[in-house]
Amino acid sequence: MNKCHYQAMYPIYSKEISKSKITFTKLDDLCLYFCSKIKSHPFAKYISTFDHYKHTAEIEGGDIEKGIAAAKVVLFCFGKKLDDPKMLSVRPRAIGLCETDTHYVISFLEVPNPSLTEIMIKWVRDIPVS
Repeated sequence: MNKCHYQAMYPIYSKEISKSKITFTKLDDLCLYFCSKIKSHPFAKYISTFDHYKHTAEIEGGDIEKGIAAAKVVLFCFGKKLDDPKMLSVRPRAIGLCETDTHYVISFLEVPNPSLTEIMIKWVRDIPVS
């Protein structure tokens, strides 16, 4: 996993995995992998999967980089407590999944709770590769 500050302000983690080194053959399979991780977590709640590629393609003037073949976002929440109304601004969580010609790119925003960030990193590390 690589950590950076996307656009100099958003702390994100990302990983590129070559299509030739992953056991999944479709982006939807990768989405299902993360859905299963979320659903098996003791308090995470799966919300939805958003097809960002379709959304952007359907907008008049929507612009998608040439190498992007598919892009989906798996939405879920780790929210175990709600002790501050401002906490809602950093929820729910999202894992971005992008398919290019040669790679899958997985990315997510750092979670305010470091132990939950570690869980998301582990989910990415545990992706089956060939």
